[in-house]
Amino acid sequence: MSNRFTGKVAVVTGGSSGIGRASAISLAQEGAKICLMDIKEEQANKVKNEIEDIGGEAIIADVDLSDPQRVQSAMEEVNNKCGRLDIVFANGGINGVLAPIEDLDPEDWDKTINTNLKGTFHTVKYAVPFLKEHGGSIIITSSVNGNRIFSNFGMSAYSTSKAGQMAFGKMAALELAQYKIRVNIICPGAIETNIGKNTEKTPELKKIDIPMEFPEGDKPLENRPGKPEEVAKLVSFLASDDSSHITGTEMFIDGAESLLK
Repeated sequence: MSNRFTGKVAVVTGGSSGIGRASAISLAQEGAKICLMDIKEEQANKVKNEIEDIGGEAIIADVDLSDPQRVQSAMEEVNNKCGRLDIVFANGGINGVLAPIEDLDPEDWDKTINTNLKGTFHTVKYAVPFLKEHGGSIIITSSVNGNRIFSNFGMSAYSTSKAGQMAFGKMAALELAQYKIRVNIICPGAIETNIGKNTEKTPELKKIDIPMEFPEGDKPLENRPGKPEEVAKLVSFLASDDSSHITGTEMFIDGAESLLK
């Protein structure tokens, strides 16, 4: 195990699978104590065991990111148990319901916005008092959708939440710079994760579909989706002192997919 993050404490939201899981394990491999904040506690337990199997330390907080009181309590619990907070990976999110705007229920819009955008706000807001003690790094998972790509039909709520995360991250970066807290935003393209399980495609999508063909494939760099472990390497870089002068910056990790579309 590397010691780059020895003595550091990291919160990872949505840490039970995909990018969150890979990043939690990567940070733990380099010495960080991990708090997995997730609504899927059973899955989070599996990741906790994986971290402990490699000699790391992890705790779990069962959190609904859209609930401010639960997020605040979880951050206080991390500080009480671990004594500090240094790294926050605001990664939890859902695709939600995919539907044409005229068919999208306001409740489904709210669920996506509340989980992705409001959840990011809650995560950062309640982490700030503890990050201010030593400085630190916040990494927000946005997406190519809402920042470079607007052709995934039915994703108006998701793309809006991801565009909002970008703006919020830049506002936070400037506001928190005086406390030596850096804030950066990652924008993955297609990554091999199970976020599709949080996706509900409605039949009405057919009426707004505009066919697009990419006969040579739509992943120019390697003709495949990215791997969660590749994103985890970027997260570790942004969490570390190697990126000490980088803040308020978005980084696209998509194999040039979004430049093609």
